[in-house]
Amino acid sequence: MTARTTRRPTAGRRAGGGEARRGRETLALMLPALVPVLVFSVGPLLYGIFLAFTDARSGRNSVTSFVGLANFGELFADGDFWESFRIGLVWAVSVTVLQFAASLGLALLLNENLRFRAFARVLALVPWAMPPVVIGLMWRLVYHPNAGILNSVLQQAGLLGHNIDWLNDFSIALPAVIVVGVWTGMPQTTVVLLAGLQNVPGELHEAGHMDGASTFRRFWSITLPQLRPIIVTITSLDFVWNINQFGLVYVLTQGGPGGRTRLPMLFAYEEAFRYGFFGYAATLGVAFVIVVLALLSLYIGRQLREAE
Repeated sequence: MTARTTRRPTAGRRAGGGEARRGRETLALMLPALVPVLVFSVGPLLYGIFLAFTDARSGRNSVTSFVGLANFGELFADGDFWESFRIGLVWAVSVTVLQFAASLGLALLLNENLRFRAFARVLALVPWAMPPVVIGLMWRLVYHPNAGILNSVLQQAGLLGHNIDWLNDFSIALPAVIVVGVWTGMPQTTVVLLAGLQNVPGELHEAGHMDGASTFRRFWSITLPQLRPIIVTITSLDFVWNINQFGLVYVLTQGGPGGRTRLPMLFAYEEAFRYGFFGYAATLGVAFVIVVLALLSLYIGRQLREAE
């Protein structure tokens, strides 16, 4: 009698085969979501990185050439870029900080047991439901030097003696645009902070109250530490969204007056679609992503070290 050479599959092999099959099934289910991400996000990102190392421009008949790091050298020597970068940092930091402060105050208010609280929460979300273009057009009407409601209200209150062209005055155009940015981004930050406040254990506040801690002391020693992970996350996201802002500021000022509100994305837009330097504009985008990631790494690292 000959010995049987075939063996039954072991449990380990069966388990490995099942895991591989589940992995293939998971990948198949994820493909409908992955394909659009690859086509509309990863693909353009990789193409933009490629363009950053070329002299691509519009209206040229010759073949696009590879120029290596030449675009980066030109970018770092460009005074207009550094001025735009400075304006972008002022804008992003100011909007993020003021947005957080205003949103935290509003979230604390909406977390209290007040009358019409549900209605107030819905009302606070109104700016979030409006497209940036609509917000920009609305605020242009508010800031209008002759027909704007802001000048009218300030004059009736006796705080202003003459009309101000808010969006075309060199000294106040950027602060005026920052106010719009804060108003626009408040709802999202408020919702996130309100959700965090509702997850703070009430027992901690009760214990603090029994120990004689004041309201401010309980807020500073209990509420803020409990909110720290949420604060780090939402302020980081707000900073990224604000530093990459384009549509809102473009509708309001198109970067004027005299470049006083020309954020980095507006600068890149002008280089690409006004002057046709696609390679140079892509270089700006790549360099800006690197700088923003570095700033975020420093900020998040510091916050995490303080939390330890």
